[in-house]
Amino acid sequence: MQIGLIGCGNMARALARGWGRPVLCADPVGQRARDLAAEVGGEALDGNAAVAERADVVVLCHKPAQLRSVAEEVAPKAAAVASILAATSLDALRDAYPGKPVYRFMPSLPVEVRQGAVVQSAGGGGADASQDAAVSELFAELGTLVVLDDSLLDVAMGLMSCGPAYVALVAEAQIDAGVRRGVPAAQGAELVVQTLAGTAELLRRRDNDTMAVRREVSSPGGLTARGVDALERGGVRAAFSAALDAVLQDGRG
Repeated sequence: MQIGLIGCGNMARALARGWGRPVLCADPVGQRARDLAAEVGGEALDGNAAVAERADVVVLCHKPAQLRSVAEEVAPKAAAVASILAATSLDALRDAYPGKPVYRFMPSLPVEVRQGAVVQSAGGGGADASQDAAVSELFAELGTLVVLDDSLLDVAMGLMSCGPAYVALVAEAQIDAGVRRGVPAAQGAELVVQTLAGTAELLRRRDNDTMAVRREVSSPGGLTARGVDALERGGVRAAFSAALDAVLQDGRG
């Protein structure tokens, strides 16, 4: 399946690196498209319409506000359209691309290393079941694919598309705490990042049972229990809840 990317920003690059195959791409900043094509293979084309004409599926990676202007170029030539645009519903996509198979996905940055989560909106696609399956399988190559109702995709974005920044901030805070107590930053980073990676794998093997992992680490009245209590008193749960509310408060990512 020939992939065409409209926009070559951070998430488009993550997708292309995760797929690891030649892509067709276009971007208002021509050098950005040329750099991406040189890295992963494929071609940087002169304009969105040229990408749509040759791609089996056009992946919309531009800014949400450009939906209409891009669709004017792409819709007449696109065979199928997959969107990763924040706060852009399936209905909005269908309205912009009438008569075309449209799909909505929300990826996260770790798809670059095929370790991310990808949410797909239920109900997307067209009349060709084989095409629908091929597009879903394409995004499933990048990590764990979860299907949710379209109304929940922006909430999911607040959990996983924004999540890498939150996890990086948590890692930074832990590293800084270690530095305050004398651990060199480089060694502290190795300890913290590897612990995060290992814990993620452990949670997967425990069927995402967060309480089970916490119980295995925490002895009643022990060191970890005291640390967790300090985090709870510091408002860690409230902070993450507030972060999600902040992402969703104006309906945009």
